[in-house]
Amino acid sequence: MSGHPKRATISDVAEHAGVSRAAVSKVLRGAYGVSDVMRARVEASMDALGYRPSALARGMRGRSFTLGVFVVDLSNTFVTVLIEGIRAEAGSRGYQVFIGEANMGLTQQKQMIEAMVDRKMDGLILIAPFGPDEELEKIGRSTPTVVLGRHGPGQGYDTVASDDLAGSALIVDHLVSLGHRRISHLKHVGIEKNEATMPQVVRADGYVKAMVDHGLDDEVDVIETRWNHQGGADAVDLMLERKTPPTAVHTGTDMAGFGVLSRFHELGVPVPEAFSVVGYDNARAASLPQIALTTVDQSGFDMGTIATRLLVERIEGRAEPVSTLVTPTLVVRKTTGPTPVVGGQGPGLLHEVSQG
Repeated sequence: MSGHPKRATISDVAEHAGVSRAAVSKVLRGAYGVSDVMRARVEASMDALGYRPSALARGMRGRSFTLGVFVVDLSNTFVTVLIEGIRAEAGSRGYQVFIGEANMGLTQQKQMIEAMVDRKMDGLILIAPFGPDEELEKIGRSTPTVVLGRHGPGQGYDTVASDDLAGSALIVDHLVSLGHRRISHLKHVGIEKNEATMPQVVRADGYVKAMVDHGLDDEVDVIETRWNHQGGADAVDLMLERKTPPTAVHTGTDMAGFGVLSRFHELGVPVPEAFSVVGYDNARAASLPQIALTTVDQSGFDMGTIATRLLVERIEGRAEPVSTLVTPTLVVRKTTGPTPVVGGQGPGLLHEVSQG
C-alpha cells in the first residue's frame, strides 16, 4: 500500500467547487468568457486540493503537430522575419504553423487565442501580445506557450526577446560619438496599456539610462506616438515644435523610422546633414540603398527559431521556465552623421523649418 496521497483530479476540483468538469477545464485553459467569480471559485479549490494539471495526461491525449502563432500586427515587416524563423524550425520538427492576428485589443486577442486552443494546437507562440503578465500566466498554465518580444522571466511560459536595454544603449552611444546631445526617442503607445515587460517600455528605459550615463539628463525627450509610418511622420512635427529641436532620434522601430524619413523628405530636410535617424529591427527595407537606415539588428530569424525550439521542448514535457535574451548589434548606414555645426547649413535649415 502506497503512503503517497491520491493526486487530485479535475473531477475532484469540480466537486469541491460545485461546478462542472467543463467549467474547470475552461478555467485551466484560460478560456475567454469565464467569469471572475467562476475563476476565483475554481482556483480556490485547486489551491485547497493541491491540484496541478498532469503533463503526462496532456501528452497522452495525442498531438496535432500544429503550432498557433499569434501576432498583434502583421503590417510590421519585422514580424514576417520572426515568422520565417518560426516556420523553418517548426517544419524541420514536423510541425505546421497557423497564424492569427488581432490588432483591436485585448478582447480580440483573448478570442483569437481561445480559438487556437479549442482547435487543439499543441502550443502557442505569442508575438508581442497585449495585456499584463498575469494574463500570459493563465495561458501558459493551460497550453505550452512561448512569448516572443516580451521580456521575462515568466513562471508558466518561456520568453525570447532582444536585449532592448543594450540595443537602446548602442543607439545613444553611436549618436553621442557623432557629437549629438539633443536626442529624442519615440515610444509606442497603443490601444492597450503598456506593460513593464513590453519592448516599447524597455527600449525607452534603455534610452533614458544611456542618456543619463552620458550626462545628458536634461536632454531626455521621450515622444509618445505609434510605432508605424504615420506615427513616425507625426513625431517629426512634434520634434520641430520644440523651442530647440533635437538633432537626432531613436525611433524605437524601423516602421516609425521610415515615417520619420518620409516626413523629412517632404519638408526638404536633408538626412543626415540636418538630422540623424536610427531605427530598430533591421527590417529588409532598411537596407535598400535609397533608404539605408542605420538601425539595430535583433536577429529576428534566430529569435523565431529559438522560440520554436523552446516551445517544442515545452510540448515534450519541460516545465521549468526559460528566459532568453538575444544580443543586438548596430548596423550603421547612411541616416546618421555628425551633429550639425552651429552656423552651418544643417541647423539653420532645421530651425527654418521648425519656425515655418
